[in-house]
Amino acid sequence: MADRPSSSSSNAPGNARGDAPGDAGANYSDEELERYFDDPSQRERPAEASSPGSSSSRGSSSSGGSSSSGGSPSGEYAPPRASSSGGRAGASGGPGGGAGNGFGPGGGDGNGGNRNGGNRNGGNRNGGSGSDGPNGGDAPWSNRRRPRSGVRGFFHRRLGPKAAQAAFVLTLIAGAALLGVLALGGYVASLAVSSNLPSTKQIENPELDQATVAYTADGEVLARYATQNRSMVSIDEVSDHVVEALVATEDHRFYDHWGMDLYRTIGAVGRTLVSTVAGIGDRQGGSTITQQLARNLYNKKIGREVTVGRKVKEMMTAVQIERQYTKPEIIEMYLNTIEFGNNAFGIEAAAQTYFDTTAAGLNRLQAATFVGMLKAPSYYDPLDNPERAKRRRNVVLSQMKKRDALPENFYAEHKDDPVETDFQSSQLKASLAPYFAEFVRGWMKDWARKNGRNFYTGGLRVYTTLNADMQKMANQAVEKQADGLQKVVDYEWSRASGYKRGERLEDYADANPEEPFSYYMESHPEVVNDHVRGSERFKTLTGEKGLSEEEALDKLKSDAAFMDQIRKELGHLSAGLVSVDPRSGYVKTWVGGRNFEEGKYDKVALAKRQPGSTFKPFVYTAAIDNGYSPYYQVKDSVFTYTMEGATAENKRWSPSNFGVSTGEMKTLREGLANSLNTITARVMMKLVNPQQVAFYARHMGIRKSELKEVPALALGAGEVTLLEMAAAYSTLAKGGLYHKPQVVTRIEDRSGNVLYEAQPRPEEALPEQTAYTVVDMMRDVIDYGTGRRIRYQWDLNDYDLAGKTGTTTENADGWFMLMHPQLVTGAWVGFNDRRVAFRSTFWGQGAHNALFLVGDYFQRLAQSEEVDLSKSEEFPLPAGLGEGQVGPSGGGQGQQQGGDEENRVGW
Repeated sequence: MADRPSSSSSNAPGNARGDAPGDAGANYSDEELERYFDDPSQRERPAEASSPGSSSSRGSSSSGGSSSSGGSPSGEYAPPRASSSGGRAGASGGPGGGAGNGFGPGGGDGNGGNRNGGNRNGGNRNGGSGSDGPNGGDAPWSNRRRPRSGVRGFFHRRLGPKAAQAAFVLTLIAGAALLGVLALGGYVASLAVSSNLPSTKQIENPELDQATVAYTADGEVLARYATQNRSMVSIDEVSDHVVEALVATEDHRFYDHWGMDLYRTIGAVGRTLVSTVAGIGDRQGGSTITQQLARNLYNKKIGREVTVGRKVKEMMTAVQIERQYTKPEIIEMYLNTIEFGNNAFGIEAAAQTYFDTTAAGLNRLQAATFVGMLKAPSYYDPLDNPERAKRRRNVVLSQMKKRDALPENFYAEHKDDPVETDFQSSQLKASLAPYFAEFVRGWMKDWARKNGRNFYTGGLRVYTTLNADMQKMANQAVEKQADGLQKVVDYEWSRASGYKRGERLEDYADANPEEPFSYYMESHPEVVNDHVRGSERFKTLTGEKGLSEEEALDKLKSDAAFMDQIRKELGHLSAGLVSVDPRSGYVKTWVGGRNFEEGKYDKVALAKRQPGSTFKPFVYTAAIDNGYSPYYQVKDSVFTYTMEGATAENKRWSPSNFGVSTGEMKTLREGLANSLNTITARVMMKLVNPQQVAFYARHMGIRKSELKEVPALALGAGEVTLLEMAAAYSTLAKGGLYHKPQVVTRIEDRSGNVLYEAQPRPEEALPEQTAYTVVDMMRDVIDYGTGRRIRYQWDLNDYDLAGKTGTTTENADGWFMLMHPQLVTGAWVGFNDRRVAFRSTFWGQGAHNALFLVGDYFQRLAQSEEVDLSKSEEFPLPAGLGEGQVGPSGGGQGQQQGGDEENRVGW
């Protein structure tokens, strides 16, 4: 046991030389100690004995006396311990100990003295002999003086150097942790009073962008209009398989925690540290479903950056969400906010986009596929990466099995099943009726602006007039017939002669010209050059490249690939078809073109083309309403009308028939049925006038297109849209009542409140008797006139039909309008460039192109069980108008300007 130190009243002044810290009695400054320890030569030299004049007491190491030999200025570092001989410290012991081991820089085997004269036992603790190191010991703290104040001094006075050092380090760690907690608490407190977290009101009433969804009249989704394609559904409208897969994979303790899963959070922190420090494994977020919901709902407030601050905000918001909502409500909100690929937000939009079903209809495999996508929607997208999606789906299934959410044998039976999708894009191009959907979008944008609604994010439900079954039939009819007509023009314009193969589309079915439309390119260089000049490449060459127009033209025409594209554009046949219910004005079908991706210019509501002979009914309507009988006769002969004030080029107008003029007297009914231009022109100029005809046309439905009040208007010289023509013909079919075409029947907000409901208000455009008389005349067009093919070729003999064909100059436009008491349908066929047309006169007539589209469509309707196209329905005979009153009691004379009373219909 070590001797207890004795006190001494004499303190030596120490070594005045201060050569080294090893000199006994020296009192060194910090700077001197630093110089000493920084100089190896100082530390390695042997300790020097004190001079004879030293005031320190010498002592033998064996006797335990105090000694200055090899002494250290820091002998006071040495903890109490016995010397080798059990000797006592020198009464006047200096700062150094003997030659024994000690903690102080000069501690040795002997007893060290107290620099202040007190006794303190030197000792051997963790140190070697005085000669082992430069300071008598090799402990890492042996190079420092023992602290006497502050936290370190407190521990050193009570615990000893090593324990004190450990305690001090632990104190630093604990202090840092405490500071971190305090800082975190302060940060949390600042968040609570700042605007960086969603408010209570926002949490109670989260606002989500929802797609405006348009539906057909029979409930099919027509289109979605949104920045985020999202449809909200309740938890009751979601398959249980989705919920089971979600909880089993993402948060299996979901029903037990309060927004945060401490076990998962701690584990995630550990895994993230291992990943960051050791590079093993992946970082883990540790977010619960509620935390993910917080991030989805309030991503602008919370953010998505990988920071502690974001995680704290996410946790705090999750706790608030758990206080406000039940667990099923949280699941419901989560499933409505998650983002999948292809602009599908929420489980309902995703189900419709990827599997063409509803959220309620998802099976286990589909549900597991969606939950698997949550980890990385693009990476595990089943459309782009079916194998990855399958592997990830199987991970979800295994988790479901692990959590008892899956029958024991299900995984083994289905793990090899492929991911089968049925993709339905939310883009307009994938819509059942893309041109109609685009028209509805424009209509809705205008309505939303006027009514203070957000069209793209408001989650509106728009119910349209379109009938999905009828639209599908219209699409099929247009595709089949337009493809057949395309073969006709491709073949006709591929050769200089022998271009007509027959008068049936079947005659051209196997026609495969080497270079379709090539002869047109050769024979119409001015049209070709105009298209080349209108291209973007031409503009680039003459602009950025600085070529002259001739140089650019020559360069592009020598480019075979470029000219092949020009040829395809010029030779592409366009078409449009629309159907309207004349009883309400509801649009039932709308085919605005053959391919929405290739050409978005709508041929129903936007394109204005000359209607040709389909305009003639307006001329006869004006005559009938002005008292002329359908059997009033005029001469079938060419005449010349001289227009006053017209230019020399347009001064004389001499209309002629498609065929020969007989010179005989023809009734108005015959003139309309056989589309005789001479008869119609005489009616226009002899019985009525251009102003009257334009007036009737406008009242009947040509409301937007400009109608020039000139004689040539009688033969369709004006430009109108197909939709306007269908509306005007519907006025005739409905007994003179005009209905503005309707595309939307009802609009609801996201809660189901009705915001708009269509209320068709017909306008009386014509007397009922006039309308019926003209319709009866147009029955003859179908029964024996230019439209008779519609009955025998398409087997429609059992229906009450009326209509009109139309063809414009040089066969540029083909039209056909067909009326049934329940449905009015119009079709147009032609090319985007009016200078391009069918080559043969036969195929250029509306009776042989546009009629084919309508005939095919009506035949499909007639054969369909889903559509009720009544055979018994007839155009209603007006009250007081007998059968004999639409015919004459005697023929009128052509020279008369208005027939006598007995030749009028009788009103």
